[in-house]
Amino acid sequence: MAKLQITKCRVASGQVQELRRQYFRATINPADYKHGYSISYAGERSTDPRPIGKSAVTTRYTGANAETVSFALVLDGTGVVPDAEGVSVADQLGALKQVCYDYQGDAHEPAVVKLSWGKGLTGFFCRLSALSVEHTLFRASGEALRARLHLAFVSFQTPKEEAAQARRSSPDLTHHVTVRAGDTLPLLCARIYEDPSRYPEVARWNGLDGFRALPPGIELEFPPLR
Repeated sequence: MAKLQITKCRVASGQVQELRRQYFRATINPADYKHGYSISYAGERSTDPRPIGKSAVTTRYTGANAETVSFALVLDGTGVVPDAEGVSVADQLGALKQVCYDYQGDAHEPAVVKLSWGKGLTGFFCRLSALSVEHTLFRASGEALRARLHLAFVSFQTPKEEAAQARRSSPDLTHHVTVRAGDTLPLLCARIYEDPSRYPEVARWNGLDGFRALPPGIELEFPPLR
C-alpha cells in the first residue's frame, strides 16, 4: 500500500520545484483525512455594511479561499513497526519538522511542501499551518515511545499561478480575449461579465467604432467591473 509522503519544495522563477530527496514518509498511514473548500462573499458577515433602506444584503462572490487538508499521524518507536524499527519518536518528529515546519533562512518562512498519497492526494502543494503532538506511551525513563500528531495544511500557489487562475475566472480583473468568428461584444460581455449590456463601455475602452462585426483574430481587453 502506498504511504503518505510529504516532500519539501522550493519556489524559483514563479514555479514550485520538488526537492525529491528531502521528504518525510509515514510509517503508519492516517486513518482518514479532511480536504476543505470554502468561498467568500461580500455581505455574508453581520459586520458588512448594508445599503440604507434594505433589510438584507445580496451576497456577492469575492473569491475562493485557500483549500485545507488535515489528518492525524501516529509515530511509533516501540520497534513493532518495520519501517520505523530502530528510529526513536523524537528522531521521526525531527525529520518531519525539518521538511515542513522549520524556518528556512533563505526564504524567511517554512518550506512549501507537496502531499502525496495514492490516488486521493496527488500533487497538493501547501504549507503547514498547524502541528500538535500528543505523546501517548513512554519508557520508564520518560522517553516517548508513541505519539499522535495532528497536522493541518493550507494550499499554496505562486503569484504567477494565482494570477493566471484569477484571470480565467474573475469579472473583477482585466481579461484579454482573442476574437473568434461569430463573436460580438454583447456576446463576449455576457460570457465574461454575465451582462451583455456592458458592451458600450468595452467598445469605448478598446476604441471600437462598431460592435457587431468583429474581425476574427483581434485582441480585445475587457476591463474590471466598477
